[in-house]
Amino acid sequence: MRIFIASGIFHPDSGGPATYLYRLLPELQARDHDVRVLTYGDAETSGYPYPLRRVSLNQSLLKRRYEYQMAYNAERKRCDLVYINNLGLPRAGDSRLPRVLKIVGDHAWERAVNRGWIAPDEDIDAFQHRRYSPLVEWLKASRAREARRVQHVIVPSQYLQKMIIGWGVPVERVQVIYNALEVDQYAPTLSRNEARAALGLDPQQSILLTSARLTAWKGVDMLIDALAAIPDVKLLVAGEGPMLAALQAQTERLNLSGRVQFLGKVPHERLALYMRAVDYFALYSGYEGLSHTILESLYAGTPVIASARGGNPEVVSDHVNGLLVPHPNLNALIDAIRRAFASGVHAQLSANVQHGLDRFEWRTLVDQTINALTKTAKLR
Repeated sequence: MRIFIASGIFHPDSGGPATYLYRLLPELQARDHDVRVLTYGDAETSGYPYPLRRVSLNQSLLKRRYEYQMAYNAERKRCDLVYINNLGLPRAGDSRLPRVLKIVGDHAWERAVNRGWIAPDEDIDAFQHRRYSPLVEWLKASRAREARRVQHVIVPSQYLQKMIIGWGVPVERVQVIYNALEVDQYAPTLSRNEARAALGLDPQQSILLTSARLTAWKGVDMLIDALAAIPDVKLLVAGEGPMLAALQAQTERLNLSGRVQFLGKVPHERLALYMRAVDYFALYSGYEGLSHTILESLYAGTPVIASARGGNPEVVSDHVNGLLVPHPNLNALIDAIRRAFASGVHAQLSANVQHGLDRFEWRTLVDQTINALTKTAKLR
């Protein structure tokens, strides 16, 4: 089968969608499928075992969208199926092709938040049914229309499945294929103390780690506020983003500079070491489709403190392999962190980090994805 991959990002870009495709495509080739990739970006295109074209971001929006559309038109003529990995790509005129669309979030909500068209803390679930400005309502209608026009939609959680069905996509077209990891890649090879020694961390310190793009909905500001009420706990913040300066100022204002450390962008291999070294991974976000970082933490042997939002409850079982916290609720977050460091709790949760992880195995993801692509291609 000739599969054309249309994406907005690709290796070596950071982020789950880019990593997912980079790992998936060799699996497709191993089963005798021909793959070609179109994406945005300015990185090198050589060295990949399949044709890869990048549309440069160093040009005007109009020019790069036009170039992407022209490249899309050329590639779709060679393929049996298009696998689309981002909403909102320029791809008019492909209605006769079998298309599978992977949706990992609400493109309209993210764009409206990032552009300042809605409040930065606007709840994504409320966004689904509230009314907004004509521009935002057009965005909502556009992403729903795009999802309805493809033959099959893949989502990484039951939470997102319900959301996309709410956009008017028939239930039989929306399939949950959970995000997954290759277990051996994340299995701990060092003890917690050995990992701390490698990173120069205090072996006696109570430490939380959060890792995310620093945007308003990731809730890092609430983690910092919670720390102000809890002595003797340190927070490591991995990641960059538009909220960095505000978070640093908040840390200074609360006199927490000695207990909140901003690590910046951490290479993936080193982040895995941090996950092994800390007591808990914390992700108090207002939205997650299905978090790769939560899976990585659990596979590394570290329990999780997470918001009870989005796909998080599909991975974290409360008081089994982590703690689920109502969101947004600062008092509940403070209570959860205190509870996490109470005597015996860490040992109990650490003993159960493997609970339910068999649902997120890489081989299962590959088999289910190839099956979905093959079945959709037959609809031609």
